[in-house]
Amino acid sequence: MENIIVLDFGGQYSQLIARRIRELRVFSELVSYDTPIEKIKAKKPKGIILSGSPYSITAKERDCIINKELFDLDIPILGICYGMQLIAHILNGKVTDVGTNEYGKTKINIDTSSLLFDGLQSVETCWMSHRDSVCLLPPFFRTIASTSNLPIAGIEEPFKKIYGIQFHPEVIHTPSGMDILKNFLFKICKCSPTWTMVSIIEKEVCDIKEKSSGGKVICALSGGVDSSVAAILVNKAVGERLTCIFVDHGMLRKGEAEQVEKTFKDNFKINLVMIRAQERFLSKLKGVIDPEQKRKIIGTEFIRIFEEEAKKIKDANYLVQGTLYSDVIESGTKNAAKIKSHHNVGGLPDDMQLKLIEPLRMLFKDEVRVLGIELGLPEEIVLRQPFPGPGLAIRIIGEVTRKRLEILKKADSIVVEEIKRAGLYNKIWQSFAILPAIKSVGVMGDERTYEYPIVVRAVSSEDAMTADWVRLPYKVLEKLSSRIINEVEGVNRVVYDVSSKPPSTIEWE
Repeated sequence: MENIIVLDFGGQYSQLIARRIRELRVFSELVSYDTPIEKIKAKKPKGIILSGSPYSITAKERDCIINKELFDLDIPILGICYGMQLIAHILNGKVTDVGTNEYGKTKINIDTSSLLFDGLQSVETCWMSHRDSVCLLPPFFRTIASTSNLPIAGIEEPFKKIYGIQFHPEVIHTPSGMDILKNFLFKICKCSPTWTMVSIIEKEVCDIKEKSSGGKVICALSGGVDSSVAAILVNKAVGERLTCIFVDHGMLRKGEAEQVEKTFKDNFKINLVMIRAQERFLSKLKGVIDPEQKRKIIGTEFIRIFEEEAKKIKDANYLVQGTLYSDVIESGTKNAAKIKSHHNVGGLPDDMQLKLIEPLRMLFKDEVRVLGIELGLPEEIVLRQPFPGPGLAIRIIGEVTRKRLEILKKADSIVVEEIKRAGLYNKIWQSFAILPAIKSVGVMGDERTYEYPIVVRAVSSEDAMTADWVRLPYKVLEKLSSRIINEVEGVNRVVYDVSSKPPSTIEWE
């Protein structure tokens, strides 16, 4: 399969570069900048992109230098922002801190004779985000772009097919960015737009068969989009060797366990084992208020249950999870800071006995939804709003108790009902309720109350990496507030979260 490798130097847009390439129907993989040259060669990439970075070429405390052999592989290379500076630095050009920041939308003059800019206008708008700049070209390179503040904003060595641009083509603020990426992919790297959902299915089915080696496979099924797609994909690969295990840890949405059992056991005829384990999880979470500890406890307990169930199935050595790319990034990588440990990534125990199979690990949520439709899953599952694996445990800010769970389940159910009634459910990425373990004074029936607040959260997003709060109509907010306060005992206040990601995250914990 044709592929483009994005070498990740920790830039905030690194994963977005890979995503944009996939949107152009070419597979792209994000790998660390220090991946050995032999591993890169083994992947046989059609092209290599060097990402941006929060670090400086001129700083000595951070060495992100790559193997110079990379430029002798006869593979086209495109450096973006820091990536361009790195090209210049390694190939005997010069990079300096000019003392002038350049951020935001910028007019750029480009040389349209360069194949990278073929079909563009001589003046375009782009998105800049840098302080360091290339001040001296490497030998045999020429300048192909400039701005009023920056004499060298784009470089090329057309014979070796090495290109660099100081701006970011992957962001929407560079209107012709996708055209630039198209030129690199199709005119310079000679890629074909053949990466489709059908090709993904074919590849993953082959990979699953190879990884499972004929053994029995269990799948961690939650009923959400990710685990459901993973289950159907694995079922396509191993058939009767698959057993799906659904763990009801008592922190699911109202009626969720019953819905999962009906959908997969009755409709899809998949071998499904239901485990009721609320007491087990509540006892482990007793007194715990730290969100990272909650996630690790829940992640560990999930694995222990899967291991126990696997022992009941002869030769069951493999565990399938619906891990997504955003889970991996947020849990922290070598070049990306940890935002929070997802229970299925950072929450996994070190002594886990089962071998992991994660067929969705390199996909974003919207790609998984399209994959689910291709696999024949019904829209009520595929278009379902995301729900975290730890469930309501991380929507209770504080200790998880049975009483708080019951309050939150009822409030959350009202939020979902009213969002659906308003025709907004499929237009919103996530909408849910949160219960902070604090109390405030209220008045009901002329009497003082001292009860919990409920926070309502609704966000729009494409891939969960960024999100904006939804401007819900006042009538919807009014209805939500009225119903929650009147129907949920123990609540006397409703507030609405108007924070975007970043700086906030979608979930509160």
